[in-house]
Amino acid sequence: MHINGVELHVEDSGGSGQAVVFSHGLLWSTKMWRFQVEALRGRFRCIAFDHRGQGRSQTTETGYDMDSLALDAAALIEKLNLQPVHFVGLSMGGFVGMRLGARRPELLKSLSLIETAADSEPFLNVPKYKIMSAMSAVIGIKPFVPTVMKIMFGRSFLKDPAKAVVREEMRGQLLGINVPGMRKALDGVITRKPFTEQVRVPTIVVSGEEDAAVVPARSRKLFEMIPGARFVSIAKAGHTSSMENPEAVTAALLEHFQSLS
Repeated sequence: MHINGVELHVEDSGGSGQAVVFSHGLLWSTKMWRFQVEALRGRFRCIAFDHRGQGRSQTTETGYDMDSLALDAAALIEKLNLQPVHFVGLSMGGFVGMRLGARRPELLKSLSLIETAADSEPFLNVPKYKIMSAMSAVIGIKPFVPTVMKIMFGRSFLKDPAKAVVREEMRGQLLGINVPGMRKALDGVITRKPFTEQVRVPTIVVSGEEDAAVVPARSRKLFEMIPGARFVSIAKAGHTSSMENPEAVTAALLEHFQSLS
């Protein structure tokens, strides 16, 4: 779909149910939501999209700051005439979601913020990520995949023999990253400013117990900022709980949606 001057890859299950829009985290794509879409598509219309520069969406020169990505998401919802939607965002997708919840509450029926926080990127992370980004432009992403896997996933997922196939799938997605787009998206994430606006829609904040990228304490601070919000902790999951413990994430989403029906 052509949205705000960029071609965005959008997947739509169709159907007449209430719409759920999924917004992925940095480095990933619509694929990180496949378990939730499979579980919910019979009762809900599930829409997942790739942010600019990531997945199968177009890489543009500009537009990677969180405010611009939120404008992309709002325009997508309006173009599909879906409002109000259940909006689900993980990490970077959560940065987008909280901006919609504060600035465009009429577009949302509910908000689910997963492994995300309202603060800026921790000071010590920024130079480390900038160095990795610069080096990836020269030598590619492959040397950094083991490190990124430890950032993105909890120890339970990384050590569980039953998760071996999913681990390889996620590792393959990292190896296939569009490096120029990834670098622009990463810069947008690590240079974001703290978010202090008031979210004005029913919200759950979900946190993986083993999340090392956005530790649960940071997610709890976000939860405390939102009146009436609920906090859900996901066992045996790190920074990508939608893939690590998909059943628990789907159950939390479904309970949240049904509480508002």
